[in-house]
Amino acid sequence: MESDELVPRKHYEPIDLEGIKTVPLASRKNKVHLSDFAKVGSKGLSLAAFLANLPSQLGAVDFQAVVEAIVNAHQRGKPVIWAMGAHVIKCGLSLLVIELMKRNVITAVAMNGAGAIHDVEIALIGETSEDVAQGLADGTFGMAEETGKFINGAIAEGARAEMGMGQIIGRKLIEVEAPHDDYSILANAFQLGTPATVHMAIGTDIVHMHPTAQGGPIGITTFRDFRLLAAVVADLGGGGVYLNLGSAVILPEVFLKALTVARNLGHGVSDFTAVNLDMQQHYRPLQNVVGRPTTLGGKGYAIIGQHELMLPLLVQAIIERLGDGK
Repeated sequence: MESDELVPRKHYEPIDLEGIKTVPLASRKNKVHLSDFAKVGSKGLSLAAFLANLPSQLGAVDFQAVVEAIVNAHQRGKPVIWAMGAHVIKCGLSLLVIELMKRNVITAVAMNGAGAIHDVEIALIGETSEDVAQGLADGTFGMAEETGKFINGAIAEGARAEMGMGQIIGRKLIEVEAPHDDYSILANAFQLGTPATVHMAIGTDIVHMHPTAQGGPIGITTFRDFRLLAAVVADLGGGGVYLNLGSAVILPEVFLKALTVARNLGHGVSDFTAVNLDMQQHYRPLQNVVGRPTTLGGKGYAIIGQHELMLPLLVQAIIERLGDGK
């Protein structure tokens, strides 16, 4: 080919390292020191001692920082917003969330529609999470009578009473004396007076397939909850904490809009801690929770781990730091 003939090929020989300049090992600045290493524990070690023995590196440092941020926010009377996907409930962690609500460490809860559904089913029958593949094959997926009737009925009542979705569902669980309402995050939030919001996108949840579903009440009640969450987010500045636990899309997007509303209305929401804790890292939580919101000041953390392991560790670490004084 003519073009190849016009460009001569270069010839390379291995580079000569004889003239390389080295530096003394002791003079180099290093990122890892013996003082950072994990310490070996003994049988019967307390959790506080276990945490103290963790290495001062990477995720362990971030975890300790998140615990401190939550404890500091609690002690200073700043919001700790616990936003979570349904998987937190499906992993059997509701009582841990409720305990931090009772201690007023978690000052607001936000969940997606699936979270509310699992919360209600646990309260009503002590069970949840159907076999989707099996139900999808015969058209029965999501068609549980009680779930749709209860939630859609509560939503319709909430719209008439000018209540948010989270508040009305929690209230109805108490009113009907759901057999397992002590396991319900929404029921406990209602009793404690803790803001609990449900952010439901129409078409995403099984209750939308029921004949009792009404788009108007769904929109009215979940929109009220968006406005309520925005009010809490407006108070995050100066030491509050926002945690996203297991929501890959809906809650990170809702948080970004709530934060924008708060700042647009003149609230100086900066210098707060934003945390994403999930089994894997997704784009929206990393950008819309950890990254973008903290550019005006504050700190963002992304911690990866199974909910059923990391959340009990996080909750117990917080309790250890608070002690009996709560």
